[in-house]
Amino acid sequence: MNIDLTTVAALVALALGCLNLIAAARAMLSAGEKKLDDRLKVAEKTLIVHDRRIQTIEGEIKHLPDKSTAHKLELALADIVGRLNAMDERMKPIAATSERLHDLLLEQARK
Repeated sequence: MNIDLTTVAALVALALGCLNLIAAARAMLSAGEKKLDDRLKVAEKTLIVHDRRIQTIEGEIKHLPDKSTAHKLELALADIVGRLNAMDERMKPIAATSERLHDLLLEQARK
């Protein structure tokens, strides 16, 4: 088994050529991966921004009244309006008396 140095050099050159071809093919195939990786990084950043915004909104919504609380407020306001209307009706005779006294005082002041 005599191995000639030129044969070994040819085999090494063939092996290096194959490795170079495989590396070039891998680089070509990974170019798409790099683009996808860049798009994924941008999407992750956007997702983080949206997540923070959603957390902020959820934190603010917790402080707002819910449906039952708003309904209770509406009922309380309706009760207050009813009481004010009743007070207005009670004040009408007092206002009329005050008006009559005012008129009487004006007549006496003229004499």
